[in-house]
Amino acid sequence: MIRFHNVSKTINQVQVIKGLDLQIREGELFVLIGPSGCGKTTTMKMINRLVEPSSGTIEINGEDISKKDPVQLRRNIGYVIQQIALFPHMTIGQNVSIVPKLKNVPSQECERRVDELLDLVGLDPKKFKDRYPSELSGGQQQRVGVIRAMAADPPIILMDEPFSALDPITREQLQDEFVRLQKAIKKTIVFVTHDMDEALKIADRICLMKDGSIVQIDKPAQLLQNPAGEFVIEFIGPKRLQKHLREYNTSQPPGEIGPLQTGTSKSGGVR
Repeated sequence: MIRFHNVSKTINQVQVIKGLDLQIREGELFVLIGPSGCGKTTTMKMINRLVEPSSGTIEINGEDISKKDPVQLRRNIGYVIQQIALFPHMTIGQNVSIVPKLKNVPSQECERRVDELLDLVGLDPKKFKDRYPSELSGGQQQRVGVIRAMAADPPIILMDEPFSALDPITREQLQDEFVRLQKAIKKTIVFVTHDMDEALKIADRICLMKDGSIVQIDKPAQLLQNPAGEFVIEFIGPKRLQKHLREYNTSQPPGEIGPLQTGTSKSGGVR
């Protein structure tokens, strides 16, 4: 679906992304995580060309995105950010239908799509469609931000720490809803977070980065079972490792998860 071929990015003579080779599969929820400044957000923004690579190529379904019109590219990629960024002078219905209208979707279809998406995230269209963002709670606004990114039915959705500004209870509720939603919509989602608990909870695969390079890519259970070195253990945290391993051991069939091992994961690394 999305493939990086030896992608690098240099900013102010500093190489912030270093020869990235990466494949994101169709329909998976792929989480980018790592310390501040590791390059995770830069990596995500190169997918919709908000950041252009200095070298290498990025392909979507085999097409080099550098040869595509960036405006058209972005209209086919949903984008959700931490600050929500709903237009305050527009109703919720108008906010959600922006991109479909830009793509000349008929008005009746836009209305149907807005109602369908509001229902999908538990917001009654009759109550919420004609309200303004200031009339919604932070959690409700973020739900609208998520469905606005889905309104034109894009195959890819990029999410940049979308829940990090919310209080812990609302954040946990939205994480649960998001996992449920992804099972229903099965989009290709690239999700940036700094929260390892969040990554372990929602991801199909996790990509842990450091200094512009990939340290390990793995499914959550494999990342916990077989961390690729001391940096991974330190970033996850020994207590969190043991806690989540106990949870996985309880929830998985016998033999699925073994004791913690340190080393290079067979399914991790750069790929």
